[in-house]
Amino acid sequence: MEETKDSIFVRFLNRIERIGNKLPDPFMLFVVLAFIVMGLSWVISLFDITFTQPGSDEEMTIRNLLSGEGLQFMVTSVLDNFVGFKPLGIVLTMMLGIGLADKVGLLETFIKNTILQAPKSLITFAVIFTGILGNLAADAAFVIVPPLAAMVFYNVGRHPLAGLAAGFAGVGSGFTANIIVSNTDAVLSGISAEVMETIENAVTVTPVDNWYFMLVSVIFLSITGALITEKIVEPRLGTYEGNNTKVFEETTPLEKKGLRNAGLAGLVYIGLLLLVIFFPDSPLRNEEGGLIPSPFIAGIVPIIMLFFITLGVTYGVTVKKIENTRNIAQYMGEAMKDLSGFIVLVFAAAQFIAYFEWSNIGTWLAINGASFLDSVGLTGITVVIAFILLTALLNLLIFSGSAQWALEAPVFLKMFYFLDYHPAFIQAAYRIADSSTNIVTPMNPYFIIVLGFMREYDKKAGLGTLIALMLPYSIIFLIVWIILLLGFVFLGIPFGPGIGVHV
Repeated sequence: MEETKDSIFVRFLNRIERIGNKLPDPFMLFVVLAFIVMGLSWVISLFDITFTQPGSDEEMTIRNLLSGEGLQFMVTSVLDNFVGFKPLGIVLTMMLGIGLADKVGLLETFIKNTILQAPKSLITFAVIFTGILGNLAADAAFVIVPPLAAMVFYNVGRHPLAGLAAGFAGVGSGFTANIIVSNTDAVLSGISAEVMETIENAVTVTPVDNWYFMLVSVIFLSITGALITEKIVEPRLGTYEGNNTKVFEETTPLEKKGLRNAGLAGLVYIGLLLLVIFFPDSPLRNEEGGLIPSPFIAGIVPIIMLFFITLGVTYGVTVKKIENTRNIAQYMGEAMKDLSGFIVLVFAAAQFIAYFEWSNIGTWLAINGASFLDSVGLTGITVVIAFILLTALLNLLIFSGSAQWALEAPVFLKMFYFLDYHPAFIQAAYRIADSSTNIVTPMNPYFIIVLGFMREYDKKAGLGTLIALMLPYSIIFLIVWIILLLGFVFLGIPFGPGIGVHV
């Protein structure tokens, strides 16, 4: 009976994989969508539809991209759409710092040292916790944390696949959470801000707007992941009887010294920053002396960039990977090369979003969607949960969180904004769904890589093996995260500085 269930389940997942494989590359997906928007704008404009945006008396229409005016817009706006796309500048700026820290080895050393220093009773928690923090290294965490976690478990006499699963769960399903503002915050908030700029007098979204919620999420998910590993996954796997000659390479004394010096440099940086912030008449505070809004919040991206540059340079100099100033630029350049695929994707995404916004289709759908939900009385928190579940399903076919948000934000951010929901709250709801199903979709480019790691310990492991191993994390993380979201909502806890549920 169990085999029948497994075979049906695997066939279902294989069908999802086949459907997903038929989708074009994300770049081409946005190109195709841009052409679809052109066609829709022409068809809908034939019906002379007019509407009024809430908060404005201006009558709006669906503008035809295939008209003379539309063709002129598309030809003349290409460069502005690309260069003016907010997430591009934010990500490139952030990666100058984070990329430097990654290329000199600081992030990998931190990951290894965090797991290694944990007491045996806390190893599972440390693996999940480190995996979640690993998103500072962006996608690199997918190939660093799971194999290291498997080696840790193997070397302490536990099943290595349980360690691999815990590491993969932390990195994948906990990808969007962190204890500090990360590149993910910058990317998603940049897309959100870009969308909200199209609504007159609308609130904007900054990289710190989900910080409180994501900070608390790290703790809840780490505890949840540890319990899933020890109570569900590891008992199911049983005792490991295979052989693996790999040993866990500890951090060297020089690497530990570099980590210590980087930590001290980071503390000095934070101390100086706090000194400037709380200095009387600080230029980083607003005219009333507050921080929301303020130049500090507006300049959070370069401040974070300089923080990671400080850490990276200190570590690099200590471990002798940075011997002169040319090395700094060299490592930053290598980090920028890793973003080439993202930059190409942004070019297509920026054009699609610009066409979508110029045509007014997004605004029209948002207003009508909000009116429909209001007319049927579905405007409470249940509609937000429905949005989370829908996004979780879509994530099975579109792995890239930024690509999926670029698709959903122009419609859902506006729709919920017209229902009086703060865009940063809806962004937090999106992040729950986007992360939870990362580890059960074959559309995850690192899924096959993790399967390769798995086969080092179990030669017979296949797609269904990995899915069955990771499914408990995906489902339970999603449930726990939704409950945590509801806790913030009903207890009135801000999701970030000054950010509540409603505008």
